[in-house]
Amino acid sequence: MNLFVIHGPNLNMLGKRDPKLYGAFTLEHLYEELATNHFPDINFTFFQSNYEGEIIEVIQHSLEESYDALIINAGAFSHTSIAIRDALELLEIPKVEVHLSDVENREDFRKVDYIKDVCNKRFMGKKMDSYLEAVEYLLNLED
Repeated sequence: MNLFVIHGPNLNMLGKRDPKLYGAFTLEHLYEELATNHFPDINFTFFQSNYEGEIIEVIQHSLEESYDALIINAGAFSHTSIAIRDALELLEIPKVEVHLSDVENREDFRKVDYIKDVCNKRFMGKKMDSYLEAVEYLLNLED
């Protein structure tokens, strides 16, 4: 399986953000856990940007790649970006939205989610385990 994982703004600051909400691990540690320790047979491509336009461009570019599925943690852009939503809508591969924290039980503005309706599934509130569940979900789609 070729899996594309996209991270939005401030996720490069994992390890420095509130560990109660996001965990104490870094983004690099998350990548290592996924690709090496849990799913070594999956070919992961990881991308992170703090810029909305860059995220849109890599989503559009992924149309030309041979990815089997996409996981996206758009961070705050989940709550603000119709443009990322529209780019995701172009993809015909399975798409899963992930959040480290439970956005449904946080501030009201985080309850607005522009991308959830163009994704097949959403996992949240379990920090790193949200990602593990997302990958397992995608693997089960292949069966």
